[in-house]
Amino acid sequence: MQHHENVGLRLASTRGIPLIYFHGIVPGQYAASWPVFIVGDDPAALTFTVAVDEKRLATNADIAQDTEAPIRRRYVTRLVRQRLHQVAFRERVLRAYQEHCAICRLRHHELLEAAHIVADVDPEGEPRVSNGVALCKLHHAAFDYHFIGISPDYVVQVRRDILEEADGPMLQHGLKGVHGGQLYLPTALHQRPSRQLLEQRFTLFRRVG
Repeated sequence: MQHHENVGLRLASTRGIPLIYFHGIVPGQYAASWPVFIVGDDPAALTFTVAVDEKRLATNADIAQDTEAPIRRRYVTRLVRQRLHQVAFRERVLRAYQEHCAICRLRHHELLEAAHIVADVDPEGEPRVSNGVALCKLHHAAFDYHFIGISPDYVVQVRRDILEEADGPMLQHGLKGVHGGQLYLPTALHQRPSRQLLEQRFTLFRRVG
């Protein structure tokens, strides 16, 4: 209870000293949040409660007089948690797919994203790798707007009106060319897209098309 780190955190709490918090994203990778404040201390459980604040307000000399600080910190903390949730989900999905777009095999990390099969606002849209697919920015957008769909047997389908459309080489090679292709899958079976979730999403794709 009186470990030097605990004493230091309690001192930071009573004095309102901002700290830096390192969030574990995936093994060996962290995201830093600053400034954070110790806003709760449970000595019996040896735990502290941390809240995030905004840099421009946390450096204000009158912060101790700010009666809205607790409300603001709860709000900012929620936003940071959402951002870190998305970062962690992306990194887990990209690792599962060995940093390939599952449709076109593009391997540039900066151009890859983690697409949700079922949106995270949906009750079944949990941030599991099996509810995600690694896609490049083009195919993520096409997937989100139902230009392309992925069947439960992992076959890529392009919407009929897109297949019949005449346009430039990007449409021909970037979208039409992937029609009927097999999805690139993670090696681990438990990380592969859930067939049940794909069926839900594919039903919507067919309805739109």
